Amino acid sequence: MTETTGRLDRGNGTELAWARVEGREPTVVFLPGFRSDMTGDKATMLAAFCAGRGQAMLRFDYSGHGASSGAFEDGTIGAWAADAVAAIDALTAGKLILVGSSMGGWIALLTAVARPDRIAALVGIAAAPDFTQRLMWDAMAPPERAKLQRDGVLYVPSQYGEPTPITRALIEDGASHLVLTGRVPLRCPVRLLHGQADPDVPWELALEIVRQVETPDARVTLIKDGDHRLSRPADLEVLRQTVAGLLG
Repeated sequence: MTETTGRLDRGNGTELAWARVEGREPTVVFLPGFRSDMTGDKATMLAAFCAGRGQAMLRFDYSGHGASSGAFEDGTIGAWAADAVAAIDALTAGKLILVGSSMGGWIALLTAVARPDRIAALVGIAAAPDFTQRLMWDAMAPPERAKLQRDGVLYVPSQYGEPTPITRALIEDGASHLVLTGRVPLRCPVRLLHGQADPDVPWELALEIVRQVETPDARVTLIKDGDHRLSRPADLEVLRQTVAGLLG
């Protein structure tokens, strides 16, 4: 199957870059992580896998990410979750399997709650719901919090490249989209993959997600030496097998 590309006009001055493989349902939708995009190893592996079996697949970049327009610093969890819902509403039909990496796991949960009748299954890869609160704000020292409140942005060193701009808007908006505050009304199968050597998101968070979702069909796969990205060939094979198992 051939992959087509395009841009989705959000009507607010931004356009989302997307790539789609036509095929049978359910459509596999890849949701990238924070400051990541649709060209990573996990997304491209899934695109090739779906193309090879005639499965529909959609990947896209949130506003301010990758090839989409907009400034990263203007983004929030709510805005990126709205991008995801807009993309699946405009570019897919029928049932979906959401595959979310890191922040994409949070976006996947928000999307699944927003469109419950369309979700056939959800896969999280080092899923990081509520990370703006748990892993950012709660981890900041008082001087960092004061600087963020005063300046509206805090630049945090990143092992993946340039310092990460954390905005006050990101933290405040994230607080209004927390999902692990009670039962998560999700009744589809849930599969969570997490590396126990992940330096960014603790693997215990996968266990908490399993406890919170309402579905009884929830499983965690822990990869003892796996890092946050889970993009090694062996990790990608675990992801491929997980999605294949859900597709049947």
